[in-house]
Amino acid sequence: MIGVLVNTATVLIGSLIGLIFKKGIPQKLTDAVMLGIGLCTLYIGISGALKGENTLILIGSIVLGAIIGTAVDIDKRLNALGTLIGKRFEKESGGSVSVAEGFVTASLLFCIGAMTIVGSLTAGLTGDNKMIFTKSLLDLISAAILSVSLGIGVIFSAVFVFVFQGVLVLLAQYLAPVLTTSAINEITCAGSLIIIAMGLNLIGVTKIKVANYLPAILIAPLICWVLTLF
Repeated sequence: MIGVLVNTATVLIGSLIGLIFKKGIPQKLTDAVMLGIGLCTLYIGISGALKGENTLILIGSIVLGAIIGTAVDIDKRLNALGTLIGKRFEKESGGSVSVAEGFVTASLLFCIGAMTIVGSLTAGLTGDNKMIFTKSLLDLISAAILSVSLGIGVIFSAVFVFVFQGVLVLLAQYLAPVLTTSAINEITCAGSLIIIAMGLNLIGVTKIKVANYLPAILIAPLICWVLTLF
């Protein structure tokens, strides 16, 4: 778990650095940075989405994920949590970006991708944390940049990073047979499509309830596993 702890710490440190510098940056520049992050988010999402190998799996996972997410209304619950937390950090959250938006955006960017999944599984199976350490450095820089425009919500993504990667490390020996290379690619593809939606929201083109699609990330590997049975 040392790799997970280090990664969590780098997200916290990076977020704090960004929040410190944010106080001295004019709102005009902050808005410009957020637009730039939105464009970069689109690029990251498009790059990851191209890793998918089966369009039908993507469609199935997104549709089922949307049904489950909307039925549970994850977006509403997450925003309610963000509002609750944001009451104390209203000034730091910047007003234009909610705590929940910063949390969801940062959490997905830090946790969706082959480096996260493969690195966590490797750490759990062999104790090799090199890939997670490399990811930690990248997350340190990303957290600092994200928190400048997305505010205090980014720092809370450290909790998601700790839980998500921690579960993967602890359950590595059980998840390895299911999380094949193909399954990881489909998870990355579905997650990246959600990231594209976030990017569109950040640049003001859409107002998609991104969180309601999060179950698709769990459904994608399940569909892959079911297909292997036939």
